[in-house]
Formats: sequence, C-alpha cells, structure tokens
Amino acid sequence: MVGWLTVWPRKRGGMALVLAACAAAMSPASSAEGDAKAAAKPANPAVAVVRTVVARATTIASDLIFTGDIQAQSQVNVAFRTNGKIAKRLVEVGDHVTADRVLAKLDPQEQRANLNNAQAALTSAEALLTQAKLNFKRQEQLMASGYTTRPSYDDAEQQLRTTQASVDSAKAALGSAEEQFSYTDLKAGVDGIVLSRTFEVGQVVQTGQTVLVMAQDGPRDAVFNIFEAVLAAPPESKTVAVTLQADPRVQAVGRVREISPSVDAASGTVRVKVGLDETPEAMSLGAVVIGTGKFRPRQAIVLPWSALYRWENAPAVWVRDPASGTVSPRTVTIERYGPNTIALKGGVEPGEEVVIAGIQLLRPGQAVAVAETLEATR
Repeated sequence: MVGWLTVWPRKRGGMALVLAACAAAMSPASSAEGDAKAAAKPANPAVAVVRTVVARATTIASDLIFTGDIQAQSQVNVAFRTNGKIAKRLVEVGDHVTADRVLAKLDPQEQRANLNNAQAALTSAEALLTQAKLNFKRQEQLMASGYTTRPSYDDAEQQLRTTQASVDSAKAALGSAEEQFSYTDLKAGVDGIVLSRTFEVGQVVQTGQTVLVMAQDGPRDAVFNIFEAVLAAPPESKTVAVTLQADPRVQAVGRVREISPSVDAASGTVRVKVGLDETPEAMSLGAVVIGTGKFRPRQAIVLPWSALYRWENAPAVWVRDPASGTVSPRTVTIERYGPNTIALKGGVEPGEEVVIAGIQLLRPGQAVAVAETLEATR
C-alpha cells in the first residue's frame, strides 16, 4: 500500500503541471481576443457608423431595347366570290404566289350549267333577231311598193327592236355567267406570301368567307409590343435601329409608323409598328428582331442600389443632416432602375448627403458617424 501511495502523488503533480502550462499558454490568446472585441465596440452604442455619398445632378440618356418580329405592312384576306364546294387546293402556307396564279378551285358544276343556259339563251335571241330583221326588210320593201299596210310595217319594226333588246340582254346574262364561272378559280390579285389557310378540299364555303391570308409583297414592318409606361416618356427620335436576333450583322433602320391607340387586355402592352426603310433579305416574315431607341437626355440623381430603402410603403433613402449629424428617411421618385444603380427623378436635392451603407438598423433622428463620404456617379 505504501508503494502505491507514493506513486499517485507523482501523477497528480504531473497533471497539475500540465494544466498550469495549458492555462499559461491560453491566457495571452484569450486576453488578445478580449482586447480586440473591446476595441471593436463603439464608444457610444447609440451612434451608427455609415457610409454616405453627396448627391449630384447627372444627365442620363438610356437606350430602350425591345424585341419583336417582321410583318408585312399590308395583309390581304382572300375569299371566293361565289358559293360552292372546294374541289382543289393548289397552294401551301409559305408559298410565294403571283397575282394571277390560281390558288384553289370550286366544283364548277352549277356555274357551268348557268353558263350553258346563258349561251343557249343568246343563241335563241340571235335567231329571233335574224328572223325579225328579214321580216322587217320584207315589210320595208312592200311598204315602198304600196303592197302592205302601215300597221304591218310598224309591227315588224317593233319586233325587230324587241328582239335586238333580247339579244343585248342575253349577251349581258352570258357575260355574268362567264364571270360567275371564273369565280370558281380563287386568285389573290396581288403578289405575296401565303400566311395561313382555313379550308380543306371538300369544304363548302360561302361568298366572302376568308380562306387564305396573304402578306403582300412590298414594305415590311418591325412590330413590337411595348408596355404603356414606356410610351409615357417616348424616345427622343422616331428612328429605331433594328437588328436581326439570329445574326446581329444584319441591320436596318426604321421609323415609327403606327402606335396602337388601345392597350392589349391580355398582355397590357401597346403595339408599335416601325416601318423599315429597306428590308434586308435575311429579315424574312416572322424573323425575330431587336429594336433600339434612344431616350432624350434628362437630369437625375444616380445612387447605388444599396441606398434604396422602403418607408411608408414607398421607395425612400436616408438623408444625413450635416448640422445635427442625424439621419431621416425621405421618400423619392424613381426615374429608372439600372443594373447597379437607381436614378431618382425627385425627393433628393443636389448637394445632400445620402446614406449608402449601414441603413439596416437606422431609425429617424438617429445620430451617425460617417466612415467615408463618396462622390455620386456622374
């Protein structure tokens, strides 16, 4: 037992030495960390450290960029001019057709029958006219010799005039029947590209029912759908640079030709048509294009995004009063939003000091210490 008792104290002493050494090693580190924390604490906790910027009026002129597509300035709705059943379809969507090309055909059975009747009626009227001419000539000769009466001569003359009028009427009816027969062939009347069709072979169509929509050859428009708010401050010039999205090397210049007077209920946008001065071949119908318009230069105060705050459900910034060293929130009017900045239309005057860092814990009337003051973006 004595041997064991002499061993334990040695171990206890060794552990005590180890603990003492560890405490001595940790003591300087803990002391240094505590000093650093103490140094980081502000002398007055009520004073917030912020970074500010001096507001300056800046001239801004941004570009308005939007996407659209190429459309024809004139579109034609093609329809048959007579009733009937479609017998043939001779075009497809996307085909380029000329004005006199036949696009579709109706079954001409009814129109052919009417044409044959008109031809027969004309032949009959011409035969009666020939007979009336001979009768009148005979009566004329007899009248000259005194072998006929005046009433017989007058009747022959009246019959000649009646049959002549019948021939004229038959000719007019024949012309109308021929025209109705020609209406069984559908022709556009203009050169262009077929955009859509709404018929099939065997379908019965009515007079004036649209069966094809064509884009007429000629000038082209770049059509854009733009939000109404953008048009409240329209670009400085009506000239728009148009670039093909698939190949930016293909470019054209156009001018605003038409602005829709109403807002589309579904998208909330306004349709704007830009007439192209010259249409490159690559800008075909339906091609996606990018339009660029330049806004007129205007004065605004440009601040970093970090300055923006929300106060009373409105955009605001914190403004520092140099005399008192305190800050207060002020609502502002946003001119536009940029990738890293905001442009203010009103709310801040040039020369005022705006907080751009440290706004999260500020309150109205709080005293602040300025760590750094920067110049506003010009």
